Amino acid sequence: MSVVYPEIQQFIGGKWGAGTGDSFCQVFNPAEGKVIAKYAAAGKADLDRALSAATEGLALWRNYVPAKRTDILLRGAQLLRERAEEIAPLVTMEEGQPPADARAFIARGAEIIEWDANEGRRLYGRIIPTQPGLRQMVVREPVGVVAAFTPWNAPIFTPCRKIGSVLAAGCSLIIKAAEETPASTMALVRVFEDAGVPPGVINLVYGNPALISEYLISAPAVRLITFTGSVPVGKHLAQLAAARMKPSIMELGGHAPVIICEDADIAAAAQRSCAAKFRNAAQACIAPSRFFIHESVFGQFVEAFIAEVRKVKMGNGFEAGVTMGPLANVRRLDTLQSLVDDALGRGATMAYRGSAIAGEGYFFPPTVLTDVPADARLLLEEPFGPVVTLTPYSDIDKVIAVANALPFGLAGYFFTRSAALADKISSSLECGTIGINHFTVSTHGVPFGGVKESGHGREGGLEGVAGYTIEKSISHLME
Repeated sequence: MSVVYPEIQQFIGGKWGAGTGDSFCQVFNPAEGKVIAKYAAAGKADLDRALSAATEGLALWRNYVPAKRTDILLRGAQLLRERAEEIAPLVTMEEGQPPADARAFIARGAEIIEWDANEGRRLYGRIIPTQPGLRQMVVREPVGVVAAFTPWNAPIFTPCRKIGSVLAAGCSLIIKAAEETPASTMALVRVFEDAGVPPGVINLVYGNPALISEYLISAPAVRLITFTGSVPVGKHLAQLAAARMKPSIMELGGHAPVIICEDADIAAAAQRSCAAKFRNAAQACIAPSRFFIHESVFGQFVEAFIAEVRKVKMGNGFEAGVTMGPLANVRRLDTLQSLVDDALGRGATMAYRGSAIAGEGYFFPPTVLTDVPADARLLLEEPFGPVVTLTPYSDIDKVIAVANALPFGLAGYFFTRSAALADKISSSLECGTIGINHFTVSTHGVPFGGVKESGHGREGGLEGVAGYTIEKSISHLME
């Protein structure tokens, strides 16, 4: 498939233009390992212009009536749906996932925008009853200019989460999107430009992550930071924000456990687990990664799961029938292989490994390990790739304790037909998001986020929009 890759530009104050920084960024096609673009990074002068533009945009946007903001956002969601066919190939070219998966993420992004747009109509305050002549009110107001930082693994979906909630709350934002996947996010921002979002309300920059994050977080104009990405980077940004007493929303990494109970529908569990695990080459913070299967059905599940994994077709996303593309960058290849080698060196068994693909692309085949010892890095570190560990268990309380033992707590899953077990496990797992008998847990209508080192704050649901507001109390003695 022939895709014309666009010239990469920044978007500041309603205008597109090249960055003025003294460094350059490169974009690679991960299926071929080749450079497809090189562009100038944002410099401090660009960031100053973005801060000024966002401040001016905030003054305008926050005073739009909620219905007007809603209409513009809904128009944006409509345009995003209409342009899905032309945007999806850009995602495939720079991130690797097949166009069908890219279109699915785009559709979910549009759903989030629509939900947030309508939720912006319902940012209600309240009147607190008190003594005669004294009226006490609580109102919600936009927090102000937001600095948003998004990752490469979902270059449409994750920015939609930020943009939808921030704009629905009446705020403006500067979004520092991933340097590896700039064209996708550019296309998304153009959608909102064309939908009628005023200049300065959305600003898009790319460049040196450390320089941009430190500069924006320290700027007085920025009032809140929102980040989706790794735990180490999230901790660093949270510290920068805390030093300036700025609130933050952190959606960080996980290492999602999956518990297969003895009464589970094994065929359904195996099929759904495989589909969820290998989508986007398992490059998702909520991807299932640590499987614990009751010993009475362990052999049955392993057989059924591997049978499903054999159906995964790895390759260039533009090729017919491909269901799993490459890793997004070359760094992940060495990291994943070191995790697998460590487990094998400690006594793990290679239950299945897909066929390798020759060439310069960043392909890592689906890999399934059993007999993985508890001290293997694979059970302690988030793999963020198509590697699975399958471990038998006999005692539900002990396996819940193992699942909770890590410092992560983003998503967790389990399969059971028992209402009592469902209540017990869902009450006991230390996760911000739980799926019972399925994996579609990050949807527009529910709050999404983690506990422990997987972050704080929530995206999605009414909590997602409210997170970008402040509650102001007004006490009026009427004389």
